[in-house]
Amino acid sequence: MADVQEEVAVWRQTRDKKFYSYGGFISNTFMAEYWADWSPLHEAALQGKLLSLKTLILEGFDVNIVTMDGVSPLHEACLGGHVACARLLITNGAKVNMMATDGVTPLFNACVSGSVACVKMLMEHCPSCHPEDLGASPIHEAVKRGHRECMELLLSKGLNIELEVPQMGTPLYTACLFQKTDCVQKLLHLGANVQRGRGQDTPLHAATQTGSTKVVELLMDYGANVWSRNAEGKRPLELVSTNSTAWKSLKLRESPPALAQLCRLHIRQLLGWDRPHLLPSLQVPHSLIDFLSYK
Repeated sequence: MADVQEEVAVWRQTRDKKFYSYGGFISNTFMAEYWADWSPLHEAALQGKLLSLKTLILEGFDVNIVTMDGVSPLHEACLGGHVACARLLITNGAKVNMMATDGVTPLFNACVSGSVACVKMLMEHCPSCHPEDLGASPIHEAVKRGHRECMELLLSKGLNIELEVPQMGTPLYTACLFQKTDCVQKLLHLGANVQRGRGQDTPLHAATQTGSTKVVELLMDYGANVWSRNAEGKRPLELVSTNSTAWKSLKLRESPPALAQLCRLHIRQLLGWDRPHLLPSLQVPHSLIDFLSYK
């Protein structure tokens, strides 16, 4: 108990000297008001100090206490990826779907940290705690950071694979923009629309802006249209450095596709891009199923 009391005293003396990274921005001594309602419970949750957290809860700290920005201890436990702390808070009544003033939820923070365990636990307690009408989208954050397992878990729970949010576009567009090849590959395999990105910008436009040859080739293998134009009237080829590897790949695909590729795209389209699980049921040789599955 004495250790916790000493910890609280130290917190009170040093809170305005700390720097705290949260959800993509930094709060420092120039934002002292942010710390005005920062509690020891928040600190223990963020640092993953389970014993301190238990003691503070026994002392009567409210597990749903929030800062002026609406940040709860559960937000912090998930941001730190501390599943044991998050579970303790939920067991003691923490609100799983609590939202900060910027729309950030504990689930969003779990995706920031890449904690699959936290994501799984949160969705077990609140299957619908991933609102689709907000800019702070958990799946986009998971994709942006390359946390593929978190992304897959969200999708397995019914999250819309084509969810488009302002600035970030669809999850596929975000994956291309941040060059997260594993996420791009998995999203395409699960049936993400290769042409749907952000407004008139396609995922291929995003990939060419970053010059990622691997992502560019993946998208074209899945039928991305190299002739599509964005809001500025530009084709993907016009957004990449001339004679770069990505430019050469795009230039090569301006020619008519090979017959095998045309057949694959047609069969996948007839089957439904979002139903790759049906491929093994086709009465065709295994080698052809592998080809259709992009293996």
